[in-house]
Amino acid sequence: MWLRSCQTSTVTLRGFRCPHSKPAAVTRCCSTVQGDVRVRFAPSPTGFLHLGGLRTALYNYIFAKKYAGSFILRLEDTDQSRLVPGAAASIEDMLEWAGIPPDESPRRGGPVGPYLQSQRLDLYSQTAQQLLKTGHAYYCFCSPQRLELLKKEALRNGETPKYDNRCRHLRAEQVEEKLAFRVPHVIRFRLESGIEPFQDLIFGWNRHEVAQVEGDPVVIKADGFPTYHLANIVDDHYMKISHVLRGSEWLISTSKHLLMYRALGWQPPTFGHLPLLINKDGSKLSKRQGDIFIHSFQSDGFLPEALLDITTNCGSGFNTNRMGRRIDELISEFNPSKITTHSALIDLEKLPEFNRIHLQQSIEDEQQCRLLIGELQEQIQQVYATELEDEEVLHEDYIRRVLHLRKGHIFSMKELLSPAYAYLWVRPSFSSQQVAALTAEAQHIASLVLKLIEERGEELAVDRLSKDLKTLVKQTKATKYSEVMKLLRLALSGLQVPEDVMLYLSEFIIIFSCNNPKTLGC
Repeated sequence: MWLRSCQTSTVTLRGFRCPHSKPAAVTRCCSTVQGDVRVRFAPSPTGFLHLGGLRTALYNYIFAKKYAGSFILRLEDTDQSRLVPGAAASIEDMLEWAGIPPDESPRRGGPVGPYLQSQRLDLYSQTAQQLLKTGHAYYCFCSPQRLELLKKEALRNGETPKYDNRCRHLRAEQVEEKLAFRVPHVIRFRLESGIEPFQDLIFGWNRHEVAQVEGDPVVIKADGFPTYHLANIVDDHYMKISHVLRGSEWLISTSKHLLMYRALGWQPPTFGHLPLLINKDGSKLSKRQGDIFIHSFQSDGFLPEALLDITTNCGSGFNTNRMGRRIDELISEFNPSKITTHSALIDLEKLPEFNRIHLQQSIEDEQQCRLLIGELQEQIQQVYATELEDEEVLHEDYIRRVLHLRKGHIFSMKELLSPAYAYLWVRPSFSSQQVAALTAEAQHIASLVLKLIEERGEELAVDRLSKDLKTLVKQTKATKYSEVMKLLRLALSGLQVPEDVMLYLSEFIIIFSCNNPKTLGC
């Protein structure tokens, strides 16, 4: 099903050797994909979706769409004690918000469901029984107290804690007796030495002799729920997953999983382990940071396109690396052979700039702009509910004009709802003392400006208005151009903060293109 063309590249790996090359070198395999592509994103709803999880989901989504395949969301909820209420639904909500919805999922359903592991327990139990019958698994009756003593002893001796495989040597009659007396137990998989190397799409040839460094792993816990190691291979097999793209932290577990595939007589999928997404200072992204959860970015006004862009821009796997790419461009430029083994350093301080670029693109796209207008209409009414006097500010044409005049200058839509932009939606207030501090010719200037507006009508434009206002200043006695601009800004916005002259003019056009110039009655 899979045709592969390999190229050799040298990368440094700790603890892994390619069987066909010198130490610390691996042969990378770059695949030409054929056949039915099915990939999955399988988070645990023990927390909400964060940036690292979104990146893993994104690469799976892009891979699926690049090769006309299917993207599956599977929720691994077997650790019942750590489940977070609402997390399962939120994960799917955030994938849909980000524009990378699954083709099959707990919500959408699909041909190989259910897509919640807690609803697939019979399947795991049947598989565990199959392993028991073939001698690849065994019942373990060791108590938690004994396991804790083993751990403490190993640590005291400076060794890595591991199970000593004691119960794999129990006789059949001993096992039957303990089961008859309902002694609490788990089921462990019997690790074997001599693991065959496997070729990872990203890290090349790998092999990890798990039997030498680990004890036999638990596959069915005492509560009847499977561990990750069993559940993920059972689900990947029955859901017909062709490629497993997951974080590189799972690379050393893959040999263990391949032993299980071999024991069950199943064909394993192709594996590709994505390098970690880390902070710009080299530290690991942590849920404790708080601000890396996707719903936090959403509530802060960041666009999903900006998040997808920055998480791919800081990594690898694309023919080009530029800001401003949307999902269709990411898919067309995706090249799995260009994914490197180096960790991706993300600088979230650059996210506002990514958002500014994507916000400008959305404003320039008529369909996207209409969506932004609808969102802003709702938000304006929420923020300024008791202060709105003119319904004109909620009109689509007015808001569109605001967006087009501020595009490229604002970093998020939330800026337009801040006090600095309140004048766009509510009547500004200012005192006669503020006016007098600027000029004694306020009334005269107001009449000149009103006359100018009447003459120009719909021909108001920034370039021409700048010239007109300079001409207008010549009709005053002692007011400078800069003072006229400050007066206009105060009258239009109620603000006295120094800003760019062109911003004054933009505000002038925004306000007087749709509203009656009542506020110029200085």
